[in-house]
Amino acid sequence: MKRERVTQRPNWQKRCEDAGFHFHSIDGVYWDEGVCYRFSERQILELERATAELYDMAMAAAEHIIERERFAELGIPQVAWSLIRESWDQDHPSLYGRFDLAWNGEGSPKLLEFNADTPTALIEASVVQWHWLEDVKPKTDQFNSLHEKLIAQWQWLKREHGYDEVHFACVEDSDEDAGNLDYLRDTAMQAGVLAPWLTIDEIGWAEAELAFVDTDNQKIDCLFKLYPWEWLIADEFGAHLRKTPMRLIEPAWKMVLSNKGLLPILWELYPKHPLLLPAAFERHKVLGDFVRKPLLSREGANVEIHRGGEVLRAEGTYGEEGYIYQQYTPIANFDGNFVTIGSWIIGDEPAGMGLREDASEITMNTSRFVPHYFT
Repeated sequence: MKRERVTQRPNWQKRCEDAGFHFHSIDGVYWDEGVCYRFSERQILELERATAELYDMAMAAAEHIIERERFAELGIPQVAWSLIRESWDQDHPSLYGRFDLAWNGEGSPKLLEFNADTPTALIEASVVQWHWLEDVKPKTDQFNSLHEKLIAQWQWLKREHGYDEVHFACVEDSDEDAGNLDYLRDTAMQAGVLAPWLTIDEIGWAEAELAFVDTDNQKIDCLFKLYPWEWLIADEFGAHLRKTPMRLIEPAWKMVLSNKGLLPILWELYPKHPLLLPAAFERHKVLGDFVRKPLLSREGANVEIHRGGEVLRAEGTYGEEGYIYQQYTPIANFDGNFVTIGSWIIGDEPAGMGLREDASEITMNTSRFVPHYFT
């Protein structure tokens, strides 16, 4: 695994925008193709193997949590417990997820967290960095089958689960969310799924039909929501979720996997596993340097790294829901650039990765996205 400097394409902005990636320069520099990372084929195979194993372990942990009703440890409100159980028992299907890993190419990758409910940085990991590879490194390869597997998963959802029409929704004022949502809609439509779009605020409730409805007052049978479950159940209409058969992507059972409380339970179920870091709900159970993470934090918010007597922290609005403690592991550092690996699952298969760089060991929404290739 090596960091390399490369020449930017003269038309890189147009190439990005033609793929629907209009937020490439959000916060100044987001997409950064002045550098890239090179991997060996052996390293890519190790990442793929590790991702598949982590997913199997996460699903076993979900079953454990749900069967033993350990929801309170994860700070999940009781109003959501029956939704989680029902969606699990009824095998409501999943579309995708992303494991964030610490790895420098040697030894075993270490799981930092599982973005199982509303993962983003998808369009850049899929078609955008593939276009970069075609233009800059055409004789090499990339760990990236995201586009094909997304279409195949939508086809499976339509064929096996009757998802002929899926409404897509996100918040109104986020360019990043809108860009990711439009890309996912495109993959669904390529699979033959009808994919109307609306904002979360535009979803209405029809009490007579016990149904959520769109702006044309049409019933929503299936909703893809780029909107966290914990926000959904807390919203004004959240109480209606128990009244309707509407299915959601991601399903309610993903609440137990998108929660950082998954990390201590994984360590409990798989102690000393080489892909995991020691983690606990209590500080005294994690020895040495550690990272404190809110149960529901996103994009590094309110994460604290306690290392060598010093504390590195990111600001945010999370923490009231509780914390977990995870043993500190160094983030791969290349000349002051800390890089984390986001390894994607589509359905239940590894499908590719995206790399995020920052001057800090805490990956945040302002961290740069950097392309990769392997030989």
